[in-house]
Amino acid sequence: MRALKRSASTAVILAALAGTAALSTAAPAAAASYQCKTRSHSVDDPSYTGPDSDNWDLDVTLCAMRSGGYIYTNATVYWDGPYTAKNRNIYTFNNAKFQLQTKKSVSGTDPVVKSAAHTGLEYALEHSSSRGNGSYSAGTLKYKAGSGSRYLADGYIQLDWSGDGKGYLRPVLFTASPVV
Repeated sequence: MRALKRSASTAVILAALAGTAALSTAAPAAAASYQCKTRSHSVDDPSYTGPDSDNWDLDVTLCAMRSGGYIYTNATVYWDGPYTAKNRNIYTFNNAKFQLQTKKSVSGTDPVVKSAAHTGLEYALEHSSSRGNGSYSAGTLKYKAGSGSRYLADGYIQLDWSGDGKGYLRPVLFTASPVV
């Protein structure tokens, strides 16, 4: 009988150790993180016809995250402007803005549920580095998520070039973030 008790005790201890080992190797709960997508677009300065390069290579990273019942969306614009951008600085644009949008993902066209125009992009573009490079963060939008609904970040750039007399040109569109 004593051997049976010892075997039962050993089995209980081994089971407890196995359970502890299983718990210690289990992955911790995943923390919320942004889901992002970066896309590029090259834009020609229509007001400049000189011999130097005048294209602005734009990269936009759009991100969305679901956390605590809210959807957070943000965007960062990076650019490699023409090396002459520093020479023309504040005379390059009349206006420039990044329109950040939080959209509800549905079949068909995704409706915008929150949006903000970030006009600080003009200043950032016109105050690029001496090589014409820079970046601009459009900040973060916060939106109360509906249960069972899915959302994404989207956005576009609008440029009004100085000297072309045309106002804002057609928006420069970028691919939306993954759906969260």
